[in-house]
Amino acid sequence: MSLLTLQSVVIRIGGRTLIDGADLTVPPGRRLGLVGRNGAGKSTLLRAISGELAVDGGEILLSSRARLGQVRQEAPEGEQPLLDVVLAADPERLALLAEREAAPAERQAEIAERLRAIGADSAPSRAAAILAGLGFDTAAQARPVSSYSGGWRMRVALAAALFAAPDLLLLDEPTNHLDLEATLWLESWLARFPGAAIIVSHDRGLLQHAVHAIAHLEEGRIGVSPGGFDAFVRIRAERAAQQQAEAGRIEARRAHLQAFVDRFRYQASKARQAQARLKALARLPPLDAVVAPAATRFAFPEPGPIAPPMLVLERAAAGYDGRPVLSKLSLRLDADDRIALLGANGNGKSTFVRLLAGRLPPLAGEIRRAPGLRVGYFAQHQAEELAAAETSVQHLARALPRARVEALRAQLARFGIDADRADTPAGNLSGGEKARLLLALATAHAPHLLLLDEPSNHLDIDAREALVEALAEFTGAVVLITHDPHLVQLAADRLWLVADGTVRPFDGDLDDYRQLLTETAKAGEKAQTAPSRRDDRRERAEARVATAPLRKRAQAAEAKLDQLAKERAKLEALLADPALYAAGRAGEVTAAQRRLAALAKATDAAEAEWLAAEEALEAAQA
Repeated sequence: MSLLTLQSVVIRIGGRTLIDGADLTVPPGRRLGLVGRNGAGKSTLLRAISGELAVDGGEILLSSRARLGQVRQEAPEGEQPLLDVVLAADPERLALLAEREAAPAERQAEIAERLRAIGADSAPSRAAAILAGLGFDTAAQARPVSSYSGGWRMRVALAAALFAAPDLLLLDEPTNHLDLEATLWLESWLARFPGAAIIVSHDRGLLQHAVHAIAHLEEGRIGVSPGGFDAFVRIRAERAAQQQAEAGRIEARRAHLQAFVDRFRYQASKARQAQARLKALARLPPLDAVVAPAATRFAFPEPGPIAPPMLVLERAAAGYDGRPVLSKLSLRLDADDRIALLGANGNGKSTFVRLLAGRLPPLAGEIRRAPGLRVGYFAQHQAEELAAAETSVQHLARALPRARVEALRAQLARFGIDADRADTPAGNLSGGEKARLLLALATAHAPHLLLLDEPSNHLDIDAREALVEALAEFTGAVVLITHDPHLVQLAADRLWLVADGTVRPFDGDLDDYRQLLTETAKAGEKAQTAPSRRDDRRERAEARVATAPLRKRAQAAEAKLDQLAKERAKLEALLADPALYAAGRAGEVTAAQRRLAALAKATDAAEAEWLAAEEALEAAQA
């Protein structure tokens, strides 16, 4: 049984063929991670599946009764509280609640039964739990949507899509607006989601732990590998190795046959054999090129030595308009430090990084920097500050006014910006290309300390791996903010927790932090759902007391039916025995037949009593 089927799908955008004869089958309950290079057509394919985009060939078949869920590109707006926005994602519940107000008595029971079936009573607690997992506490859930920024409102849109619990969930880079904490929560939620899903993501953790298989979109076709992302990488490498080995065998065979032909083609005694070799050459399969896309490489400039300590904070405070966001900051950074900052959005991670970068003066305390310290600062919002009409070379020339053009291009090449992209106006660059330009600008002066605030948001998987490798080779210090657990695990040696108005070392690794978040979330859910569960238990207890006599009546009728059925089975077995009809047993046969007729009447009466009791019980429960 298939929930979604793609048959030879073709999609063209602006004259360019993105999807070229793609096939895919998604059964119910199967979660797929959809991967591919930037520009391969992943988001376009999701739009076609959702019906927003018509295909140019083939078919997309979605089960007629399947409910489709996705995060809309437009962030929700208005004065509704967040909780109401999420609850509105279940229109059936809202319609039933509205109908119940004026429904006649005979319809009330049907509405109540359907509301119970869809879990209407627990809906507010479920919606609140999802919002809490995405970073909204109880107070935040009561605030109007309009009071939040676009990124936070997109979280609300994600919460609504998850709450609707569709049969097929389409998610396009769902972690882009999330912090690490919300990303870990989403990963756990998706792993438990019973429906089917297609998830476009560059987040290796999400692709490893939340999906059943990886669908790889390459050259317009889709190939599916079972398992998470690690299995996909292994299978892909094995296939490439097999393809390479097969190509080598064919090439060796070709060379051997060609050598014979070249040697004996003009010898009469060998002419027939040479012709046979030529035919064998023609039958050899063509050599399919082993297509290995050019490896993405990043390289940070060598910063050179610096005297320790690199940077020291003593009881420093940071904030805005004289009001501290963080205080009591007593920390030290050295040249070999690789630190990832933990903590929910809004706790002050970016404020702390801006303080380290010198973009924010301390409100109190002291910051001591080593003489000659150079700091490189990357923040995703800087992409909005790029001059749309200026090229990458022009941007870098303003940062390095004395550098020659060759040196500028070499710096851009460190981050995969080739000659064509280097001369392209920034307004025409993709999100990933802008991120590469910002990395080139942040490291233009060979910094000793690199501050990275969400550097991987728009980088594809290959570029993220290139960033990990470049950080491993970098000899300076790194302070990292990211929602990507994979990047944290590979690039950070130490964790600092930003919470409760300060920054302190976290004693543990990312798995310990994940466990801490899980325990905190469970405690919050328990607190939120306790009142509703108490009410539910009380209502159930009252219902059990009220319906006890009817349940006993139904159970007694059911027991009577069982007893009659057993007696009837024994009599039927007796009457089927040939020995019963031997001479002298005619009276036994007559008695058995009369008793069988009486049992049939008793069974009819018991069935009527049981049905009446069950109907009365259902009416009382309704």
